Amino acid sequence: MLARLSGRTHRVVTSVALRWHDERIMAASTTRVTFRRLSANEIARYVAKGESLDKAGAYAVQGVAAALIRRIAGSYSGVMGLPLYETAAALAQLGFPVL
Repeated sequence: MLARLSGRTHRVVTSVALRWHDERIMAASTTRVTFRRLSANEIARYVAKGESLDKAGAYAVQGVAAALIRRIAGSYSGVMGLPLYETAAALAQLGFPVL
């Protein structure tokens, strides 16, 4: 997986769905993540750390993999797994403002 991401840009789409009584709100966040070119040795060292084992895409943007990522365009929290902006907006629509 990491070899396929090396030197390329991919999209991460993360969704949130909330239900409160009869109200339902759904939202999605799309982020473009660009990896720098990775050598086979770098990939092997990253995988050996174990960080990639339970991650979608085989990387954790909040961990050591941050050093492998050249650019993120969109929602950092969405790449981590919960798009916070969309979640806060949905909660506000349901009458539970975050701030």
